[in-house]
Order: sequence, then structure tokens, then C-alpha cells
Amino acid sequence: MAQILISDPTLRDGNHAVQHRLNEEQIRRYAAAANAARVAIVEVGHGNGLGASSLQVGEALLSDADMLRIAREELSDVKLGVFGIPGFATMTRDLDVAIDAGADVFRVGAHCTEADLTERHITYLREQEKDVYGVLMMCHMATPERLCEEALKMKAYGARGVIVMDSAGAFLTADLQDRIARLVDATSFAIGFHGHNNLCLAVANSVAAVDAGATIVDGTARGFGAGAGNTELEVLVAVLAELGHDTGIDLYKVLDAADLAERELVQQLPSTDSVGIVSGLAGVFSGYSKPVRRIARDFGVDPRDVFFALGRREVIAGQEDVILEVAMALRDAVEEQRLEQQDEEIRTTEGERS
Repeated sequence: MAQILISDPTLRDGNHAVQHRLNEEQIRRYAAAANAARVAIVEVGHGNGLGASSLQVGEALLSDADMLRIAREELSDVKLGVFGIPGFATMTRDLDVAIDAGADVFRVGAHCTEADLTERHITYLREQEKDVYGVLMMCHMATPERLCEEALKMKAYGARGVIVMDSAGAFLTADLQDRIARLVDATSFAIGFHGHNNLCLAVANSVAAVDAGATIVDGTARGFGAGAGNTELEVLVAVLAELGHDTGIDLYKVLDAADLAERELVQQLPSTDSVGIVSGLAGVFSGYSKPVRRIARDFGVDPRDVFFALGRREVIAGQEDVILEVAMALRDAVEEQRLEQQDEEIRTTEGERS
């Protein structure tokens, strides 16, 4: 069986679930536990990556530099990873902060049809002799052929591999497996998978990705992450071991790390509720779960209707303002319908009297 590299973004994707408020002690204790488990890569930072802390998407409790420094001090045996999206992450400021903090592995992400945006960042990191991977986000929104084209661009820029990110937890297993197989054949370099659990398929999809040729898989402790959560790291490691794959991870130690995360990091365990399921069906970014619920409550509309409307508009990460627009439109439509019904009832009553 293949050697599978596991990357753990608990301290990055998990930040979404706590409004980016992970503190020093939490980062330090989990990083030490992941180090003891020999998880290959521990990814750290704001939920949206380097340079993303802002009023628009959420201000982090700690700076990028502080989060990376704290984790670096605890990661003696495994690699420190970071994630950046051009537009949030700048080359001369944010990438250099991560380089100076001792980050070993860099991932540069873009929407699945916009790999061009990663060229300067990937090229710059390769010039600094850094280990860099491309990330294609919201991959259910592109055809397999388009994904292959975008992945080949990232390869040409110097990326060592490409991670397929199921940002909405929208993939059904057969569809994902087909796309991974095509990417492996078309690119002849490392392909990875990052799953979300909206349809309760994150672990199954991760295993299917490995079966199709993926050699990198992501998972977070207890699925700690946005919305319905991510692939559960401890379950993934156990299942891959049962299937005969070598991850190099100590099973008991990763179970201990997951227990620690549940006690000390996770305010509420991720779960697949009705809104999370609809988010996956609609193919909308999982990070929108909290703002959609909040705005829907404020406007008195059903959050499921909001997600389906966002899906019809093919909204992607970074378009938070559209949530408000959609909620207002739904509220107005409900009010219009109510007034129409009221008018109809009045007409009916007047007709009966006459």
C-alpha cells in the first residue's frame, strides 16, 4: 500500500469554528500533542490563511507571526505548514512573516478556476527554496477537464502538488474519485484531498481519493472546522491503517490529540444538522455557516433558503456581503407573499358578503 502524507489543519481550519480566537495555550498544547503523534504536517493560522485577519472575515486573537512562533516551538519532529490565498496573503509581508517564523510547507490557494492568481506566490516561494503546494478550492464547481488544466498551471509555476479542496462538503464519492483519478493521470505529480463533512462523506471521500491515487490527505481532530466540520483526523488515520496504508502516525497518540482537542479547543463538536446538509447540497463554502445562520435569524428567514439561494448564485468564499443581500431579498419576498395572501383573503371575505 502507498505511503500517505497526512496534513493536519486543526489549528488553522479549526479557527473558523471559534471565530479565529484560538489562544497561545491552546495552540501550544495541541501542537505538542500532534508532534507526539508524528502527524507529518501541522497547519497553523487564521481560518482563511495568512493575512486574512480582518473585520470582514474575522479578526484573529493572535497575529500570524505569534501563532506560527508558538507552534514552531512545539514542533520538533514534524513540519509546520501555512495556507495563503492571494488577495489576503501578500508576498513581501505575509509570506515573509511565515518564512521568518520557520514554516516548512506552504499551500497557496485559489478558486478552482483561478489558478493564475497563484503564480507569483508559488514562484516566489520556490525562489526561496520552500516546499509549496497549490490548492484548488470549491472544486465541485469545475469540470474534471478544467481542474486538470488549472492543476497543470500550478505545476508549471513550481508547485510540488495540488490539493483538491471540497470547501462546501458537496462531493459525492464516485464524482470525487473520478476527478482525483483524472488529476493523477493528467499531472503525474502529487494530488491531495481536503474534505468537509456536510454530507457525512468526508472520511469515505478521503479513502476514495487515496484509492484513486491521492497521496496527501487532510484531517482535523474531531473534525474541528467550519460548519459541519472537516474529515476527522483520528478516524481517517485508523481507517487508513486498517486498509494497510502507512501514514507514519502513532494511532494512540493521535487519539490522545483528538481527546485533548475536544476538551480544550472545541466549544461545540461539529455536527451535520439540517442547515449543514443543505449547505453541502447547495455547494456553498462551509465557512458561511455562522454568518448565514446569524443573518437569517436577524431577517426572520430560513437559513436553508439562504444557502440554496447562495448556491444558485454560485457564491464563493470572500463574498460575504451577498449573504445579506440574499436574506433581504428573501425577507421582502416573504412579506410580499404575505400581503398578497392578505389581499386575497380580503377579496374573498368581501365576495362572500356580497
